[in-house]
Amino acid sequence: MKTKTEAKRQAILEEAGRAFRELGFERTSMTEISARLGGSKATIYNYFASKEELFFEVMSLCTEDEFGAVHEALDHDADHVEEALYRFGVKLLCFLYSAPLQAQRRLNITEVGRSPALGRLIYERGVLRSQSLVEAFMARAIERGVLKDAPTWVMARHLCSLLEAEFQVKFLFLQLGELSVHDIEPAARRAVDVFLGGYKNS
Repeated sequence: MKTKTEAKRQAILEEAGRAFRELGFERTSMTEISARLGGSKATIYNYFASKEELFFEVMSLCTEDEFGAVHEALDHDADHVEEALYRFGVKLLCFLYSAPLQAQRRLNITEVGRSPALGRLIYERGVLRSQSLVEAFMARAIERGVLKDAPTWVMARHLCSLLEAEFQVKFLFLQLGELSVHDIEPAARRAVDVFLGGYKNS
């Protein structure tokens, strides 16, 4: 097996990113990317198992820092769980409904319709990765007696669904522009209040 290097991996990601932006996911082939790189498809497959994996990594490259910052708001030992959830909610909505992320999410939805394998990858490495971090926060809050004992995966989904509830339909039907923090903060507060109404211990 050829030796892998981080520099080569980054070069592949950068060239693939240009190709995907110019041609879209469906029209971009591994042959096209390898031709632009001046190498062989085998070299690319040495780093990425499929075009879907390469596309996901290109998309994630631009958002990884923001993803980390959003989930860092979930302080497991915060004195006030309400405020930790609220901070998380504001950061999550600012992230998801920024103009670049709205465009990326729409692109993902379009391409997933053509490639179920891509949908599975985004779900497993994006959605479930986020959910597991939220679940860990829920588990700690249950352990501390702050939240009721309930399945943490259900709690995580309820929270995230509530946070997006006021914006998601408009987003799906292309009726939503970029949100300001003044739109997001009260929506996040309402979502957290409803969540805690169901799950907070008396």
